[in-house]
Amino acid sequence: MTMTASAVSTAGELRNDIDVNRRHTIATDVPEGLGGSDTAPAPHELLPAMIASCVSTMISLYARARDWELEDVCVDVTYDSDATPRHAHVTVHLPAGLTPDQVKRLTRVVDTCPVKRALEAGFTFDRQLVLQSRAPAMAQAEMAA
Repeated sequence: MTMTASAVSTAGELRNDIDVNRRHTIATDVPEGLGGSDTAPAPHELLPAMIASCVSTMISLYARARDWELEDVCVDVTYDSDATPRHAHVTVHLPAGLTPDQVKRLTRVVDTCPVKRALEAGFTFDRQLVLQSRAPAMAQAEMAA
């Protein structure tokens, strides 16, 4: 499955609005100390957020398919970007009252998270830089002058 994301910075700011699969918009920014306005997570902060939400979603989907009432599930991810290789520690907080078999099954479900699997499989990157011609509005204004 192919997914897309397009980030657009606004007027030279460090904040980006990101279109995800032409269905959703998220934002990133950087802390004030780095010249941003800290209005959204920094791009690298989205990595542990992706893992946490993916694990939580997989657990909830699994439980829902079995009519288990889980109520609240909380997933904490601590990501160490300085470690080599990079390291993420995932802690899943489950409600009381689950059977040992349910806990065992949910432990296995954590490993099915597509984000975790993608990161473990590794990545290759292609890049392309495209120089845009002048914006149409600018070109029209110059022609009128």
